[in-house]
Amino acid sequence: MIKNIALLLICTIILACGKEVYVPKAGAWRVSLDLGEGKELPFLAEYKNEDTFIIFNAEEEIEIKEITIEGDSITIQMPVYEGVFKGTFTEERITGDFIKESLNRVVPFTMEYGSKSRFKTSNSQYKHIEGSWEMIFSPDSEDDNYIAKGIFSEGDDGIVTGTIRTTTGDYRYLEGVIDATTVKLSTFDGAHAFLFEAEIKDSILNGIFYSGNHWQEPFTGKRNENYELPAADSLTFLKEGYEKVGFSFPDSEGNMVSMEDERFKDKVVLVQIMGTWCPNCLDETKFYTKYYNDVKSDDLEIVALAFEYVPTEERAINSINRLIDAVGIPYPVLLAQYGTSSKKKANEKLPMLNHVLSYPTTIYIDKTGTVRKIHTGFNGPATGEKYTEFVTEFKNFVKTLIED
Repeated sequence: MIKNIALLLICTIILACGKEVYVPKAGAWRVSLDLGEGKELPFLAEYKNEDTFIIFNAEEEIEIKEITIEGDSITIQMPVYEGVFKGTFTEERITGDFIKESLNRVVPFTMEYGSKSRFKTSNSQYKHIEGSWEMIFSPDSEDDNYIAKGIFSEGDDGIVTGTIRTTTGDYRYLEGVIDATTVKLSTFDGAHAFLFEAEIKDSILNGIFYSGNHWQEPFTGKRNENYELPAADSLTFLKEGYEKVGFSFPDSEGNMVSMEDERFKDKVVLVQIMGTWCPNCLDETKFYTKYYNDVKSDDLEIVALAFEYVPTEERAINSINRLIDAVGIPYPVLLAQYGTSSKKKANEKLPMLNHVLSYPTTIYIDKTGTVRKIHTGFNGPATGEKYTEFVTEFKNFVKTLIED
C-alpha cells in the first residue's frame, strides 16, 4: 500500500514538472483601458520578459520591473505610483483591471499581443493640427474653466505628438493620430490616464477630455502661434502680513524638520510643494535631483513637502520611500499631509501663501530667508523648448542667489 502511494506521488510530480508553463509573449503589445460607453484609451507597450514591461508615450519610455506571475495570473506594479494592473493571461492576451486602491478607482483593461498601432485609423486624408493652440477647458463653466496651450507636431501618416500646458503644469507626453477631421491623443504613465478627442473645423477644436473612467470635460481651441500662458512666477505669492515661509513636518524616519533648523541657516533654500502621486512632480524631482548632485553647493538646500492622498501615515511614508529609492533623492522629503491631496487643505498647512494652486510649486528663498520667487507648476521635458527655457532660467536664477 505504501509503495502504491509513493508511486502515485512520483507520477504526480513528474506530470506536474512536465506540464508546459506559458508566459506572455515577448514583443509589442497594445493596451486598451475601457472607459465605458464604447470609449477606449489605448497605448503601446513591450513585454520583454518576466521582469520587464515597457510603456511608450511618444518619446517617453517607462520601464516596469515589478511583475509577478502565478499560474495564469499576472500583476504589473507601476514604479513609484500605487497603480497596478491585475489580470489573467494567455500567450497573446491579458485581461483584468488597472487599480488605484486609495482612490477607489478601477478601470478594466485588455492587452493584445502583436499590434503596433496606438489608434486605428480609416482615412488617409486629414486636417492638420501642427502648431500652437489657445485652449479653454470647461468653457461654459464660470467656476471650473481654465486656460491651456496645446503644442503639437505631426509625423508620417497623421501621427501626432505633443503636449498641453496649463498654468499648473503640462499633460506630459501625448501621442495619437488625426483620422480625417478627428484628432485623438492619449497618454498613460501609471498616474495619468488621459484621452483627448476633438473635431477640427476651420482652425477650431471642439472636443472632450477624459481622465480615466471617472472624469470628463469639454474643451475648445483655436490656432494662435503667439499665444502664451501667464508667467509661472506671477500666480502664487506671500499674503500681506507675512515675510517668511515657515513649516515643521516629519521626514520619512519621523524626524521633525523645520525652516529654523541649522542646515537651512544662511543658505539658498528651494521648498518644493509636491506629491509622490503627481507625474509633473516626478519630472521636477528628477530634474532637482540631478541639479543638486551636479552643483554640490554648500550654499544650497532643497526640501520637499509631500501632500499625500493615501489614507494612512504608514502608506504615505511608504510612498515617499518608494520615490526616494526610485529617483535617488539626495534631499529631505517631508510628510506634510496624508489622507487628501486637497489644495485647500494644503494651504492650511502653508497659510503664508495666497493659495496652493498647483502640485508642484517651488518657493525660492535667499540666504537671508527672504522669498525671492514662487514658481507655480512645472514645464516638463514633454514641453520641448519651454522645458529648455525653464532649465536655463532656473540655473541662472539659482546661481545668482548662491553668489549673492
